[in-house]
Amino acid sequence: MEFITNQIDWINNLLWSYIVIILLLGLGLFFTIQTKCVQFRYFFEMIKLMTENIGRGRNKKKISSFQAFCISAASRVGTGNLAGVAIAISSGGPGAVFWMWLIALIGGASSFIESTLAQIYKVHDGKENFRGGPAYYMEKALKKRWLGVIFALLIAFTYGFAFNATQANTIAGACEKAFGFKPLYVGIVLSALTGAVIFGGIKRIADISSTIVPIMAGLYVICVLYVVVSNITLIPKIFMMIFESAFGIKQFFGGTVGGAIMLGVKRGLFSNEAGMGSAPNAAAAAHTSHPVKQGLIQTLGVFFDTILICSATAFVVLTYAAEGHTEITESGIQLTQTALQAHIPGAHIFVAVCVFLFAWSSVIGNYSYGETNLAFLTEHKIYLYFFRILAIGFVLLGSVASLDTVWAFADLCMGLMAIINMIAIAGLSGIAIKALKDYQKQKKAGKDPLFTKDAIPEIKNDLACWD
Repeated sequence: MEFITNQIDWINNLLWSYIVIILLLGLGLFFTIQTKCVQFRYFFEMIKLMTENIGRGRNKKKISSFQAFCISAASRVGTGNLAGVAIAISSGGPGAVFWMWLIALIGGASSFIESTLAQIYKVHDGKENFRGGPAYYMEKALKKRWLGVIFALLIAFTYGFAFNATQANTIAGACEKAFGFKPLYVGIVLSALTGAVIFGGIKRIADISSTIVPIMAGLYVICVLYVVVSNITLIPKIFMMIFESAFGIKQFFGGTVGGAIMLGVKRGLFSNEAGMGSAPNAAAAAHTSHPVKQGLIQTLGVFFDTILICSATAFVVLTYAAEGHTEITESGIQLTQTALQAHIPGAHIFVAVCVFLFAWSSVIGNYSYGETNLAFLTEHKIYLYFFRILAIGFVLLGSVASLDTVWAFADLCMGLMAIINMIAIAGLSGIAIKALKDYQKQKKAGKDPLFTKDAIPEIKNDLACWD
């Protein structure tokens, strides 16, 4: 197993040092300029759209924009926020936090493009809901079904198996530290809970996610705010640590500038998924009057995940370091538990419970992405049931695997996903821009924007859901 992990690490260094980072930052900047900073100009519009959709779709068969946001948030908010941030800081230094912020701010534009495209090219699922995502716009817009098939296989494997193994590994580690539970037993319980949910279908995932995500995120942020306020005098020192480390002025924990950039971008992408091609699968499922609305809501999800939740964990860990604990030997979720426990006695138990809810919601959110892309490949039910059984099996496997192995495997999968998706949306961004202009035109006219296939005549024959 160590040999396999070393080989995966070698490939990851090649991908992340020269390809993925350049694509994410370069194309992210291109989309930011192309949309005239849509992720900043429409920030308050995002909040408005979100509040308009809270509560819609509950006890109905249709999935509201808010529930679609929560499905994607369920996948985003999880291991990356609590364990991934701690790994980035312990391995790359405090400067990794800066690069996490940067990839989120720039990546907001990438998220807007990919989620808007997913809405434009979505299809009916045979019932009352929709499905879509990169595989669908690769087939319909790029006319390359073969590329869509590759991406669908990759995302189904990544989210159904690799990422869920990572989430399960984090839960098992947290429970072992807090309660002394053996990872195998934790894995068995988690597998059983996951099976009960995923055999209930996408609507059950939406209902559970829209309930769990806001509650668990709120509790965690409140806890962190207490730590930050209690140590308010350390905030200037923490910011100094972040910026000095980010640009190599002074290194902490043995980190380097290159390491800080790579780990910051890796863990930032794992957490907020901007440009990776995952969130568009949830975005496409929403019932909305205009594709841009869901594009904006999903962009807000990037900020919610990284700027709020990831920063919360970063400040807890760095407050711990600023108090003199510079010899950090732990990593992952156990470092987050130790840092929080130093300020709130018994908090390691709270973190264990919190990470269980965070990561378990990610497990079911991840699974929904896998199911959507499996449907792109085949409609045969037997494959769906087989996929569900394998997904449950990987939850159990991830619980007992080593931390290094599951994270290396996850990094490889998401790197490949990001490369394919970013290249695809670079060629299709003009379509999303036209949709944005249509939205802006209707807003200026005082209308609630309503999209039809006639808004973009050159692709109207490819728009099955916008009559």
